[in-house]
Amino acid sequence: MKKLFGVIGDPIAHSMSPAMHNDLFDLYGIDAVYLPFHVSKGNLEKAVKGLKALGVSGFNVTIPHKTDIISLLDKVDPLARAIGAVNTVKNENGLLVGYNTDGPGFVKGLEYMAADLGSRSALIIGAGGASRGIYFSMAQAGIERIDLYNRTPEKAEELVNSCPFKVESNVIGREAAEKSLAEYQLIIQTTSIGMVPDTESLPLSPENITRNTIVSDIIYNPLQTKFLKEAARMGAAVQNGVGMFVFQGALAFEIWTGIFPDVNRMEMNVLRNLGG
Repeated sequence: MKKLFGVIGDPIAHSMSPAMHNDLFDLYGIDAVYLPFHVSKGNLEKAVKGLKALGVSGFNVTIPHKTDIISLLDKVDPLARAIGAVNTVKNENGLLVGYNTDGPGFVKGLEYMAADLGSRSALIIGAGGASRGIYFSMAQAGIERIDLYNRTPEKAEELVNSCPFKVESNVIGREAAEKSLAEYQLIIQTTSIGMVPDTESLPLSPENITRNTIVSDIIYNPLQTKFLKEAARMGAAVQNGVGMFVFQGALAFEIWTGIFPDVNRMEMNVLRNLGG
């Protein structure tokens, strides 16, 4: 019998996940289909019960349900519980088990650019939900130092204090962040600054970024933000948000099927959908 997978969210029509996962099912000869399900905030509990009743094999969770779904699951992976968000659910013998592959997917994408992440120091710009998943996952991966800059420092302090993994961290202001950019081997931009339509904005001045620094911006619309363009001009290696999207999807696919898929094929699929 054909297995059912999907993604729930609101809105959901724009999702590239169905095209990405259905292509992988075809590639690996898996008799399955991945569908988008529009689920409004007030209907989340009914939707989860319905998916469980249908015997869904697994599903992704996107905005605005990543936090609210936790209380509706039978089990939650420790990292996902620490982050406070679930983006991947697997049906394990009738039990819905939640995972977070956003942060680990980001780290996996970084590992493809630089194998020795543990000895590096990082600056994360932003302290929202995406930053939390990335910060916790990087700390779990053993990165030596992770500093945070956020326009509201109290939010960054809360993030640092809530992390269950040991890591050296400082919350710094904009001026200090801009002056100390040369100290970091990894700079990660997690805010919406620079996203379409506000493509000329910068989260901070990139002038002190040095050559061979890895600069990542989780935005993928546009594919290269002004921040990444400026970082590349300074000689940095740059990575857009496609990598995080692809690798979180790859880890979800592995959770569901036991297969770590062809990420290069996934990236090309996503870029085609983005028109890039």
